[in-house]
Amino acid sequence: MPEFECRLGTPTGEIVSRKYEAEQVPELRRRLEREGYKVFSIVRLGGGSRRNIGRKLSPEEFLVFNQQFSAMLRAGLPILQALGILLRRQKQGFFRSVLEDVEAKVRNGAALSEAFAAQRGIFPRLYTASILAGERSGELDQVLLRYVQYTKTITELRRKLKKTLIYPAILLTASVGLVILMTTYVIPKFASLYEGNADRLPYLTQVIIAISRTVSENLLWIAPLVIGLAVLFAFWRNTQEGRRSIDQLMLKLPLVGDLIKYGTTAQLCRSLSTLLAGGITLLESFEIASESVTNTALRQSMATVAAKMRTGESFTESLQQAGWVPELALDMIGVGERSGALREMLDEVANFFDAELDLRLTALTSLIEPVILVIMGSVVMTILLAMYLPILELMRRNV
Repeated sequence: MPEFECRLGTPTGEIVSRKYEAEQVPELRRRLEREGYKVFSIVRLGGGSRRNIGRKLSPEEFLVFNQQFSAMLRAGLPILQALGILLRRQKQGFFRSVLEDVEAKVRNGAALSEAFAAQRGIFPRLYTASILAGERSGELDQVLLRYVQYTKTITELRRKLKKTLIYPAILLTASVGLVILMTTYVIPKFASLYEGNADRLPYLTQVIIAISRTVSENLLWIAPLVIGLAVLFAFWRNTQEGRRSIDQLMLKLPLVGDLIKYGTTAQLCRSLSTLLAGGITLLESFEIASESVTNTALRQSMATVAAKMRTGESFTESLQQAGWVPELALDMIGVGERSGALREMLDEVANFFDAELDLRLTALTSLIEPVILVIMGSVVMTILLAMYLPILELMRRNV
């Protein structure tokens, strides 16, 4: 008999995940509702969706799909008909196969949120929760529209972040490449001119030549060593312990740590606002929105916040105990919670910290560029000075 994983709300208000066996999804849903549970999602374990675990959708393709899906629902088309139209328009590929599976589940009686949730690891949980909220409230088209707006905002912010950092990255790469070229090619050419006079060379020149000679003579094992260390670091970075250590280090860096906290605050508040607008409870919204936090050190603190909320503490007080949320954000959220306008205030907090993040990124970029130029210019000037000092010294003696 097929086995299903169910996310349920108990009569006491807890949210739990349990496994059940049943022939069909509608039958299991009716059984759970008779037992007093509130059914949030039912996902069949096993089956063909396992082959898709770990694969990712194209963000642009997914955004276009949701824009079209929302527009069709607002025009009054039934869900199954809208899915069929969009499916026929999709090109052959991964996303089409996923949509075919979703449409088949909906055609067999599963709820749309269950069909999307069954594609484990493909669709963001924020998305499946938004679909569920739209089904429960009867405003699926509006919930999808809010999700599209949320996705556009997050995508634009990421695009702006990449655009801001791309020039410093190119500048740093070019500078490092120039130093490597001078160390492995230019300096050895100069060093050949000074053979036989090594003892009479200026100290700076001797040091630079010694470094260059060491690198050139050991390049065959230095390059594999550097590549090997980079590969080992990449593997360690992907482990749970490695990622946590690096994320904690990033939070302690000047300027960078504040940027991460501001960006996380904005994304968390925007996710919460999107879910609350769909009618999901604050606690469940927070648990789902916490999954969008990419920094593992900050995400761990979210569990403490959720535990405090379950004991009856207010959202603002629980969030304050996380220890990283900016004071201004806490003040604004507190005002929204007390006035009953939490969702609207979360939107304001997200907009404010998005703008603050943009300003700080621009300032940081303006600082990084001259710092890189000064450092690399100093290195190049030191190398050139070391190479030309013997020539200048010889010219002085001949005068």
